Order: sequence, then C-alpha cells, then structure tokens
Amino acid sequence: MFRWRYTTAGDEGEATASAPGSLPTVTSGYRGQRLGLPETGAGSLAPFGRRLVALFVDWAAANLVTVLLVRGRFAYGDQVFNLAALGVFAVEVFTLTWLAGASFGQRMIGIRVVSLDGGRLGVVRALYRTVLICLAIPPLVWDRDGRGLHDRAVNTAVIRS
Repeated sequence: MFRWRYTTAGDEGEATASAPGSLPTVTSGYRGQRLGLPETGAGSLAPFGRRLVALFVDWAAANLVTVLLVRGRFAYGDQVFNLAALGVFAVEVFTLTWLAGASFGQRMIGIRVVSLDGGRLGVVRALYRTVLICLAIPPLVWDRDGRGLHDRAVNTAVIRS
C-alpha cells in the first residue's frame, strides 16, 4: 500500500492504492474545504438532506398561506393556485433570506445562507438566488462541495447554524 499527497488549485487531497498495479483512489478532502469552511459542526456546509427538508417546510408553509389567502376562490392544485403558492414561496424565501439569512424552513432545520465574500447577502443577490430556486433546475445541479448553481451564481453557501 502506498500513499501520496498532492495539491492543485488550493485543494489538498490524498490518493491511496491497496494492491500493486491498481489505480489510486483520489479524494479531495471534505466538502467545504475549498471554501474555508469547517468539516463538521456549526459553520460547516449543510448536508443535502437538511436543505431538502427545509425546502419542503418552506413549500408546505407557502401552500398553507396560499390556502388562507385565496379562501376557496381557487381549488388546491389548480394552475392559478400553484402560481399563487409559488409567488408566496418566492416572497417568503426572498424576504427572510435577505433580512434574516435563512428562510422559515431553514431556520427551523438549523441552517442558514451566508455570503462567501464575508459581506451581507444584499437585496439583489437574495432576489437573484430566489428566482433561480423557483426555476427548480439550478438547485438540482451542484458542485463537489454540494453547492447548487443558485448558490454558485451569487457566491453563497448554506451552512449549519
């Protein structure tokens, strides 16, 4: 068995091979290492499962608020109802992410959105991030750190609180 360490573009990784002549398996450290975040605990990248649960909580809350707002004028599941629910979801996520750093669901699950440049997440970046989330595809495509395209576009990360 042999081991060696390498460094590329600021990443530190390790490669190991268990048998002579076998190809080494290369790892690039932990998720968030490239971003300067801790591996575990508060401040580390939030796992996908927690982010998904927070999204479902936000979507359920948006549907509940929409039901209360429309009061039977639209049936649950109608196209108009769904657009209204998406609007409520967008307003909730945008407003709370901008003002509090976490949506309702994220706050309940114990995660939050932070800017990687150290500044506050401004109104434009929070709005752009929310629009990309509502398009659904950007959150489904992520990098090796687990950050979706919506987070990469505005230089943010979702971390544990």
